[in-house]
Amino acid sequence: MLTVQPFTFNPLQENTYVVYNEKKDCCIIDPGCYFTAEQSALSLFIEQNHLKPLYLLNTHCHLDHIFGNAFVHKTFGLVLHLHALEEQVLAFGALSGEKWNLPFEPYDGPLSFINEHTQIALGDETLTVLFTPGHSPGSVSFYSSANNFVISGDALFQGSIGRTDLPGGSFEVLAQSIREQLYTLPDQTVVHSGHGPLTTIGEEKKHNPYVKSL
Repeated sequence: MLTVQPFTFNPLQENTYVVYNEKKDCCIIDPGCYFTAEQSALSLFIEQNHLKPLYLLNTHCHLDHIFGNAFVHKTFGLVLHLHALEEQVLAFGALSGEKWNLPFEPYDGPLSFINEHTQIALGDETLTVLFTPGHSPGSVSFYSSANNFVISGDALFQGSIGRTDLPGGSFEVLAQSIREQLYTLPDQTVVHSGHGPLTTIGEEKKHNPYVKSL
């Protein structure tokens, strides 16, 4: 069984996730911890629950989702996993931080590229990578069929979708990603988004005003 622990970090109220199994293996997804207190909250949760971090994963590399990459890399010795199409977005992160008056230490470690259908193993459990671009060129989501959840990054929110006016964004591509990759999941699948509260695939297929189910 996988447990999803959310944290809401940084001035942009981004959702960071720690996903762990009963053997205490865990992955850290989109560490947005910007302030020292947020870094401490993340590391303290991992320490107090005796978790063993195995993976650092990015759904995409907009600055609010990568503020804590360097911290996680240095603290736990983890290599960053991301889609290859996000490498340029990652490289632009520090400049973007300066532009938004949110300077941060960029990740400068090695990169491990993940693709659609890559399996992220946590013991006997797996997270399957879904390719869900449109908000960002290499956005991915992490799906657990056995545990009935998907971590969608900024592709799909409760009653909304990720913005598509940033470089590499496309509403048409995002709508296709949502319809073909997310709306095809079981209706009861819980959606853990990059911002905002939980929702389900069924609820968004019925009520999302931006992308309707075909």
